[in-house]
Amino acid sequence: MSISSEREVVRDLARRYADIAALPIQNERRKLWSRKNSLQRTRPLILANFGMWNVWCREVFGDDRMRCSDPFLRTHERTLRMALFQHEVGDDSICEPWITQAAARIGGGWEDLWGPRIEFIKPGEDGGAFRIDPPLKKWSDLSKLQVPHHRIDEAATAENVQRLRDVVGDILAVNADRSPACLGFLADISTLLARLRGLEQIMLDMSESPRELHALLAFMRDGILTNQEEAEKAGDLSLNSHSNQAMPYAEELEWPKANSGPRLRKQLWGYCAAQEFTLISPAMHDEFLLQYQLPILEKFGLIAYGCCENLTNKISILRKIPNLRIIAAAPTADLRRCAEQIGADYVISWRPNPSAMVCCGWNEAKIRRILREGLEAAKGCHLIIHLKDIETLEGDLSRLARWTKLVRRLADDFQ
Repeated sequence: MSISSEREVVRDLARRYADIAALPIQNERRKLWSRKNSLQRTRPLILANFGMWNVWCREVFGDDRMRCSDPFLRTHERTLRMALFQHEVGDDSICEPWITQAAARIGGGWEDLWGPRIEFIKPGEDGGAFRIDPPLKKWSDLSKLQVPHHRIDEAATAENVQRLRDVVGDILAVNADRSPACLGFLADISTLLARLRGLEQIMLDMSESPRELHALLAFMRDGILTNQEEAEKAGDLSLNSHSNQAMPYAEELEWPKANSGPRLRKQLWGYCAAQEFTLISPAMHDEFLLQYQLPILEKFGLIAYGCCENLTNKISILRKIPNLRIIAAAPTADLRRCAEQIGADYVISWRPNPSAMVCCGWNEAKIRRILREGLEAAKGCHLIIHLKDIETLEGDLSRLARWTKLVRRLADDFQ
């Protein structure tokens, strides 16, 4: 296929997406999310999404399924096709009236953000588990660490943004995202700490080498703050730098907007997780993670905390986060106990187990039972029902839309 033909593929997808983004339902959802995240009573809001790292996503949206062979065009073809699919799911996701081109950062990747390269050892190219070879094997290796400065390749960024504008700029606004690397999982300390030092090793370090571990944590805290401060001073934080694992709306904050111009962290949602600390006691979680996360989190306007870690026994320490607004209740969490502790003080983002929902067959009676139990346990709370980390749909792509319709019917009884 010629480049001109591939451009037309992307343009056609952009037209279809622009029509969806202009539907009145998008603004209705914006208002619902804004109310939900501002602790006002609404129906439970529903998200059913996925990540490109998942096996089934590669099967549906992999390179061999795209019509564009040009890597740049193929990336945006995939993004648009995934957005169109998300719309068909029928959840409360919002289709924004723009398309985003990320800035070309200098450094700042998952493998080498802190200097020493993290090696991911995979069994093959078709997914599955992998193991990590952590580079900080000895405490003397800390001398190899580098501060993750915020740097952008301006020439490459301008070229990429202009190229996308040349393709779809008359159809969709092109948002240039200049956000720093250290947002989300790359700002939670926990994720890369375990990859730099080793998950089992940091558990040993808490008892055997607490002084050295505290020094590493302090270095990472200060490095993340430096990365964010440099981006803020450069004017590279914007209303598309929000991050909350939901829809980043709230009455206290400005809503997302393409090319908004500079904003401060206190005007944005921030997000943090602690997945690697799920087996760590509340006291050690507080000492060896939360106290280092707090100086990062307090800079933001509102905070969402948690992903797949079980936070059932840690709600009390999370209350130390002054701007906390959303707490995740992972599949392994005790939703009833979480709800009893949280009440109406925060939004609960409940993540039912995707294996029981859509990944291992379709058992509607079982799905109904689990959802009813969860809705009853969280009755009276501000609730998001978030189906995520979906590794397979066993070839049945209709399951997500069917699941969403089922949740809507059940949730009507628990408003």
